[in-house]
Amino acid sequence: MKPKNYLVTNFGVMRISVCALVSLLLLGGLSVAQAQQNNPLASDPRAAGAGGVIFRAQCATCHGADAKGIASIEAPDLTLIWTQDGNTDGSVFATIQNGIPGSIMPAHGFPDTEIWMLVSYLRSIATGGATRPFTGDADTGQRLFNANCAGCHRVGGAGSALGPNLAGVTARRSQDSIASSIREPSASIGRGYKPISFLSVNQGRVQGVIKSEDAFSIQIMDSNQQLRGFMKSELSQMNREPNSLMPSFSIAELSDSELNDILGFLDQQR
Repeated sequence: MKPKNYLVTNFGVMRISVCALVSLLLLGGLSVAQAQQNNPLASDPRAAGAGGVIFRAQCATCHGADAKGIASIEAPDLTLIWTQDGNTDGSVFATIQNGIPGSIMPAHGFPDTEIWMLVSYLRSIATGGATRPFTGDADTGQRLFNANCAGCHRVGGAGSALGPNLAGVTARRSQDSIASSIREPSASIGRGYKPISFLSVNQGRVQGVIKSEDAFSIQIMDSNQQLRGFMKSELSQMNREPNSLMPSFSIAELSDSELNDILGFLDQQR
């Protein structure tokens, strides 16, 4: 005879384990103050497994069972979440807890410990940093970066802010992942860099990337790298562009050897 608290489904069995782990960790004294700073479960190997159960039950509908996102509803690839400049365990915790205004991401009322389990799980499946040594020439890479990339990207305190800051990118992403973003930048466009164009009643045609948005207003960084805010009631002909503002660099435009030199330069900056 099965004990009364035995659940027939695999998820039910796992859920008991999750609940038991939550209780154990709460008894260990997880505080709200800790929850707003660093992940107190970072060193607990059980947390990522429990977070995976919660993820598949609560998050996979939008982000996919593999956490790589669902493009049709603009749910992002969460395996790349740590590649975005400024993301920390605490900021990811806050995003899960508070949601993202103006998006389909709602606030969640999970206990703090369960949110930290989700953070641990996302850490465990994240795309890692470089997987092999860099062999490109950094000096040549710097010249190529200045000629092809610095108009939109920053690194080492120099460059522009229209695209993501690439300082330390090789510590967060593999060579293949970075190369893919250079060759096919429209395949995955991060939040904060989605292109848009519209006609403003007072300011004419505007093009840029969305930085924040709610039901009534939108803030963008325009193509001149100026942050600008608009009321949606003043806009018309709004087009959310499917292609990144970053051009695709084919092998004819940027050889594999030249791309390798740029990666060598970026690695030198971390």
